Amino acid sequence: MNKKEQVVSLLKSMETGEAGPVSVINPNQYTQHNLGISDGLAGFGALLGQLPKGSVNVNTVRVFSEGDYVFAHTDYNFFGPKIGFDVFRFENGQIVEHWDNLQEKPTTANPSGHTMLDGSTQVTDTTKTEANKVLVKSFVDDILVNSRMEKLTGYFNGDSYIQHNPQIGDGLSGLGKALEAMAKQGIIMKYDKIHQVLGEGNFVLVLSEGTFGGKPTSFYDLFRVENGKIAEHWDTVETIPAKSEWKNNNGKF
Repeated sequence: MNKKEQVVSLLKSMETGEAGPVSVINPNQYTQHNLGISDGLAGFGALLGQLPKGSVNVNTVRVFSEGDYVFAHTDYNFFGPKIGFDVFRFENGQIVEHWDNLQEKPTTANPSGHTMLDGSTQVTDTTKTEANKVLVKSFVDDILVNSRMEKLTGYFNGDSYIQHNPQIGDGLSGLGKALEAMAKQGIIMKYDKIHQVLGEGNFVLVLSEGTFGGKPTSFYDLFRVENGKIAEHWDTVETIPAKSEWKNNNGKF
């Protein structure tokens, strides 16, 4: 199997209980960035041991790769329904590092009728990966980190923008309404730092750190680029727990 297939099988093994796919993890070197799981292969095994038999469902909807990295977008049900992004780093054919970001799955669609998972899945424009990464990183840096709102419209094709965030409708108009509503409620979302940018063709995933409602937060944003403009967006938002609650010392990023 290629790296993508290995990752999909590994994630599915949480549901099936199969032991074979877990062999892709390097037992001597596995750095875990999910702060609720202990480090190493033993930590992954302990997580599986906590899951009641038959209680887990895993459906990976999107999977991408760039070099030694594979990143996946998955519909989970373990300890409740969740949407997650997982990032794995391979070395010498085995997984040696893992990051993720999980958000509780909403029971209803967003204001434009989209879920956190539906929409485009097909990878295209593989020769434009680097250009698309530059575009998306610039967008996150300009708009989300530095609030250079005068540059906003330049990243989009008019109001044509498909939004999968559960609270926000389509288009820049939908984004504006959501930000206005949050401001009225005194909720501030602030991106402080971009940690990683990964891409394959028309899809780019950005891992960022900031605050939401005053709490330390991890933001994972997946963008689809079309003709040099941002056309579609999915994300997960997860509160970073206090360090006293961490089960490993590797940090979220």
